[in-house]
Amino acid sequence: QVQLVESGGGLVQAGGSLRLSCAFSGGTFGAYVMGWFRQALGKEREFVAATSWSGGSTRYEDSVKGRFTASRDKAKNTVYLQMNSLKPDDTAVYYCAANTYGSTSMSQYDYRYWGQGTQVTVSS
Repeated sequence: QVQLVESGGGLVQAGGSLRLSCAFSGGTFGAYVMGWFRQALGKEREFVAATSWSGGSTRYEDSVKGRFTASRDKAKNTVYLQMNSLKPDDTAVYYCAANTYGSTSMSQYDYRYWGQGTQVTVSS
């Protein structure tokens, strides 16, 4: 059974940076597209970024383009989300997810496995 464990969240001032990590276990890491989603209090869960099987292709939600970078380390079975120039609007619980369909989908319904989430709070 695939398991995903996020870490790296916390409290940061606006303009600061955080790096989230997501450790993958229980399956073949290279067989999954890995996505990042976030959910702010009282809002729907939304897509943030996704990396392809090889890590060679990445998709981003428009509001994070140029500020966030998603990557994956095959040797460590880990995906990362480097978040720079953080804004208060980035405050949310961030989740990583594994996609069994093989595309860098923006739809949460295409992702079968989910981590427990990590809180990111950006103060103004």
